[in-house]
Amino acid sequence: MNKNKKVPKGKYVWTATVGEKGQIVIPKQARDIFGIEPGDTILLLGDEKRGIAIPPQGTFSHLFPLAFAEDEDNGNAANSDTKEDDE
Repeated sequence: MNKNKKVPKGKYVWTATVGEKGQIVIPKQARDIFGIEPGDTILLLGDEKRGIAIPPQGTFSHLFPLAFAEDEDNGNAANSDTKEDDE
């Protein structure tokens, strides 16, 4: 990267090497900036044309209650394709 070019504030570029088991090490500066701790679970988003992205922690957490909400009309989870056995 050309050090003479000004990088916009809040923008970063890092590299990581993929190991034999497909693992990467997130650079320490990135872990520090984004608060990534050992044992954290991170979400990877992939797009065949645009690549892989790791959104900030909590970006989609507001959607989890919606995904697992109970449907008040019939007691089934929202968007569930399964039905209880008839007794």
